[in-house]
Amino acid sequence: MNRFDVAEQANHPRTEEDDFSKLVAHGLQRRRFLGVSATALGVTGFLGGLPFAASAASKQNPAGVALNASNAVVSPRMGFAPVAANSADTITLPAGYKWDVVSSWGDPVLKGGQAFDDTTRGSAASQALAMGDNNDGMSFFAMGKDHGVMAVNNEYTNYEYLFTSGKCASLEDARKAQAAHGVTVFEVKQRGGQWQLQTGAPKNRRITANTTMRLSGPVAGSEWVKTKADPTGTTVLGTFNNCANGRTPWGTYLTCEENFNGYFGATAEMPADDTFKRYGISGKGAGYDWHKFDTRFDLSHNPTEPNRFGWVVEIDPMDPSSTPIKRTALGRFKHENVEIVVNKDGRVVAYMGDDERGEHLYKFVSDARFDASNPSANSSLLDDGTLYVARFDAQQGALDGTGEWLELSAGKHGLTADKGFKTQADVLVHARLAATIVGATTMDRPEWVAAHPSGKQVYVTLTNNSKRGNDGQPVGGPNPRAKNSYGQILRWMPAGDDHASNTFSWDLFVLAGNPVVSPTSLKRGSPNVNADNMFNSPDGIAFDADGRLWIQTDGKYSNTGEFAGMGNNQMLCGDPVTGEIRRFLVGPVACEITGFSMTPDQTTMFVGVQHPGEELAASHFPQGGTSVPRSSVIAISRVDGGVIGA
Repeated sequence: MNRFDVAEQANHPRTEEDDFSKLVAHGLQRRRFLGVSATALGVTGFLGGLPFAASAASKQNPAGVALNASNAVVSPRMGFAPVAANSADTITLPAGYKWDVVSSWGDPVLKGGQAFDDTTRGSAASQALAMGDNNDGMSFFAMGKDHGVMAVNNEYTNYEYLFTSGKCASLEDARKAQAAHGVTVFEVKQRGGQWQLQTGAPKNRRITANTTMRLSGPVAGSEWVKTKADPTGTTVLGTFNNCANGRTPWGTYLTCEENFNGYFGATAEMPADDTFKRYGISGKGAGYDWHKFDTRFDLSHNPTEPNRFGWVVEIDPMDPSSTPIKRTALGRFKHENVEIVVNKDGRVVAYMGDDERGEHLYKFVSDARFDASNPSANSSLLDDGTLYVARFDAQQGALDGTGEWLELSAGKHGLTADKGFKTQADVLVHARLAATIVGATTMDRPEWVAAHPSGKQVYVTLTNNSKRGNDGQPVGGPNPRAKNSYGQILRWMPAGDDHASNTFSWDLFVLAGNPVVSPTSLKRGSPNVNADNMFNSPDGIAFDADGRLWIQTDGKYSNTGEFAGMGNNQMLCGDPVTGEIRRFLVGPVACEITGFSMTPDQTTMFVGVQHPGEELAASHFPQGGTSVPRSSVIAISRVDGGVIGA
């Protein structure tokens, strides 16, 4: 959770059409995921993996899959014993696993950097040389068995720890906060079984809110992105609120700008812009207060500056002198992550979620094809192509159905000049508005997207939505619960295994919930949620090479009320074939578990621990004692050196 998260709001009471028993009955009628055999897909359908009774299990159990004593399908892919929920201020892992800290906020990255000062928390100058704050999405780029480069997002900052005063009160403070944002790139080496940040290594780099970047694609040079400082509309300073990430098959890192709106405000009257409301841009800001000291963020001086953010940014992690590029063809919205798939025809497909209640799920399909033999030939693949947004269709009360990708191109599907879409730049800068016009489905905060290694299914976390059921967000289809406080994971299968296809089939892999607190309502979750693995607000997801689905949470950790028994935020492992889910990790107090990457041999897993002790909660992770809590990247391994999760 962070300063952008809106407090829970009252909603309409649930209606009879959401009766849990009706949905269970529907699920038990299904024998295959979307009418295709589980053997062919490597997956069973919603409610099919973990049936309620032995009779149902015998009918739906894939061949060779064992059943436990409660008739739940036992996954052969997971070889660890699940850990219990807890509220401890540490990392909890299964027996036979260990963890070490790789880097923490404030650790020196560049030459001249100094060790983190627990008393002062550093200056703008020292922060510019150090690991940024609130690490989120990340990728590991191997340079050998025990050597590689980490690219790590630094999403935002916690002022209660960044500043001893707890607030941004000067230009110096604003510069320090800006330096703590962006992306940290650094080399790591494994020595004595422990991965360590290599301070001052050749490929180390800090990319911040003031780093020079280039705009590419249809929006570059348009009136929407021209400013007094950049009348060409091609050069942007910085990236911030870098949430999750992606990586390309040609070896670059993709960082995604999420809640960019909150960094802007106005010190005087600002020009009217009807599009600001849809993107949450206002003169009040969100408490970061950069606009009070840095006119670049003052809407009364620079009303087009927000249009230069909300993009996917491509970075070459192996070339610290390279200029990051904002790929505008992928659309402007609150990007969570981007999942890149090379389609069977060679075209590149990018799946993306817009992380806000009632927003949408997108994909981009490149015009040109990926050339594995010539990486440089792929440098403009993300500049030329077509952007789409998803519409999900389902019968009343059904938890599966079909869907269509709706093209977002100027002049098509109502995106006409009289509605403000004269050019493709108009469409891309205002992708949210375009998505509404073409009839996209409102979603429960689509966050991370992950494609199965088989290439046949794609998964997305829908983390929660307190407004589901009102504000033009009807209950139904992939969003089956009003005032959804727990979230769900949706999956779809493109028609003909063709990610460029305009049609797909979908179902739900899991409805998160609390079967202890709400055993008879839909708030209990789907049958693969039980008292031993329950969770809320799935956020980060990723597949490993063996097809295990890793699920990370960013939810309520009060451990009370409807969240009783869930403990701190956590990471779980799911099996798409059996539907089984096991808790693998529990994080420290008040943290979010986010960010995932693995070494190629899968013997080390890198995971992010974000904002432990947020809002002055009682955490001192990772150093303990009375130390300031610090967001950190940790490395997880098996004591016996084996594959993680196996």
